[in-house]
Amino acid sequence: MIEQPDGSTMSLLHTLVAGLIWLGSVTQAAPPGTIPLTRRDLKFAFGSEKIRGVNLGGWLVLEPWITPSLFEATPDNVVDEYTLTQTLGADEATTRLEQHWSTWITADDFDDIASKGLNFVRIPVGYWSVTPVAGDPYVDGGYKYLGMALDWAANNNLKVMIDLHGAPGSQNGFDNSGRRGAIDWTQGDTVSQTLTALNKLRDDFASHPAVASIELLNEPMGPDLNMDTIRQFMSQGQSNLQSTNVAVAFHDAFLGPTGWNDWGAASASSSLLLDTHHYEVFDNGQLQMSVDQHVSSACGFGDQMASSNKWAISGEFTGAMTDCAKWLNGRGVGARYDGSFNYNGQGSSFIAACDGKSPGSVDNLAEAERTSIATFINAQMVAYEKAAGWIFWTWKTESAPEWSFKDLANAGIIPQPLSSMNTAVCG
Repeated sequence: MIEQPDGSTMSLLHTLVAGLIWLGSVTQAAPPGTIPLTRRDLKFAFGSEKIRGVNLGGWLVLEPWITPSLFEATPDNVVDEYTLTQTLGADEATTRLEQHWSTWITADDFDDIASKGLNFVRIPVGYWSVTPVAGDPYVDGGYKYLGMALDWAANNNLKVMIDLHGAPGSQNGFDNSGRRGAIDWTQGDTVSQTLTALNKLRDDFASHPAVASIELLNEPMGPDLNMDTIRQFMSQGQSNLQSTNVAVAFHDAFLGPTGWNDWGAASASSSLLLDTHHYEVFDNGQLQMSVDQHVSSACGFGDQMASSNKWAISGEFTGAMTDCAKWLNGRGVGARYDGSFNYNGQGSSFIAACDGKSPGSVDNLAEAERTSIATFINAQMVAYEKAAGWIFWTWKTESAPEWSFKDLANAGIIPQPLSSMNTAVCG
């Protein structure tokens, strides 16, 4: 989901720069002709109708910062879903997660999502819910809720992107991959295990009327992995979905919106959908930017997205201009914004206090903060609609006000109706 620190605490800006440096050496890895071209009758008018959606973060893939209550009464070494289930044991973990799965997102949420003018929902799911790997501590039970969610979406005329958010071995070392720390995806059988999970998602759900897209893998860490291997995986995953009428979404692996222009065919013939994520909170320099600078950055990113030769969406973005949300950077890590960040010997300098944001609520945000967040979100929505659209991260949180679409929309900070956004903001 979001770019939290791995062992090297690599920032989003760092990864994008590194990816662009690598681009010249990896774009030859898979020439366009290696991917078969098939025109298909898709379930959404990608490229003409704009995607306006939300992510269901923290539901079928746990993230400590979205639902800290699940982690607060556990030892400090519990930092992700892997260590949570490992520490609790199968029986207790199943009891707690069943309660979470059955209450965090329900049919009422889909009614509410539709009422706010959205047309798309991205649902993160981990491989362990789809095709469990022997020896892992994860518990079964979440997969049935994915099927229920698709029916809830169909009942509200919402389309769904099923997003494989965690791969065996972890594709990025983030806690949102299921396991924080080492990046071991591509080692051993992990790639074939990932393809097996995708094939099951295809077989079980690609024909569902709500499923308009399946995303091959969320945020593989391109700068730390072999890009030839990533591109080969993407090619095979795309090929395995050719017989369906879903768009094949793929994350840019931190190469940026135009970093895949020399791979694959244009979307009109390939049904490829580029997913690029834009956050401006995981770098000390970005955290010191003014609201106007954030707006300018977002508008510029929208121009880059529009330069992709694929349908391009920002599949994750936020209203946050701080990293103050409790455990956003990982449990026990702290925030760069207030100088409390401390991870693997790396620290940060104080910019401003995190009062009211860690934890906090939209109702308690100062008026100036509400105005700034509204301006930033509006600019991003407009910018990303220069391309194929956007999916906000995330629908709701327990106590992270800058990240909760539901609460921000209810407070009038996100335009309601969406058609009332200021479209002149990016010039």
